Amino acid sequence: MRNKRGAKDVKRAELQSYLNNFLAIDRVKDYCPNGLQVEGRDSIQKIITGVTACQALIEHAVAEDADAILVHHGYFWKGEPAEILGMKKRRLQLLLRNDINLFAYHLPLDVHPRLGNNAQLARLMDWPDPSPLTTVEPEGVVMYAELSHDESAVSLAEQLEQRLGRPLFCAEHNDQAIRRIAWCTGGGQGFIDAAAQAGCDAFITGEVSEQTIHSAREQGIAFYAAGHHATERYGIQALGEHLAEQFGFAHRFIDIDSPA
Repeated sequence: MRNKRGAKDVKRAELQSYLNNFLAIDRVKDYCPNGLQVEGRDSIQKIITGVTACQALIEHAVAEDADAILVHHGYFWKGEPAEILGMKKRRLQLLLRNDINLFAYHLPLDVHPRLGNNAQLARLMDWPDPSPLTTVEPEGVVMYAELSHDESAVSLAEQLEQRLGRPLFCAEHNDQAIRRIAWCTGGGQGFIDAAAQAGCDAFITGEVSEQTIHSAREQGIAFYAAGHHATERYGIQALGEHLAEQFGFAHRFIDIDSPA
């Protein structure tokens, strides 16, 4: 049924069931609940997507009279305080007061073979035939690809900055020739050893730790930290566009920038 905004009404339960199945949430052990995290109104006519369910994103959703927010980084992470205080209270209060649904998908979105963060980064960078690195789990959390020709490490850094639209946090290399690359969007720096052991010439992720640099130097693998937020803007946007096409509701991606 079409509503006054020209978008189709979709029941919350229908959208929840579709997302849970489409992203195969039962196949991935995660650090947070995937799916509907905060229940809002039953009918969804407009959805806002963003990387993180921060206060600013919720305020945008309220201003645009959205019925649901869909994010990669939601709430209720393992190990966080259980009390609803301060920042957490303000975020939840704003959602509940405005009857807005919050959906969040973390690792299931990272690893989705078509719309996931890793797949979308490969699409942005034109890396051919991305495949999961099978030595790490869940499958798809680290991907690799063979370039059609050798690329210099400096050139790869320049391409990353151009396509992502921001400077790299870190680029540790000797301008060696790059042919086989591996990547994990977000906070995936711990997978550099698996990439090196798989014979990759370069590893790209969002963040860097002190020990990452030593791993890169001692194993002769080029390393690039391109930003957690910067490398994970594309999966949630692609998912929102897919849902709008599938269900006919209105969708808008809001990029609340973060330097991290």
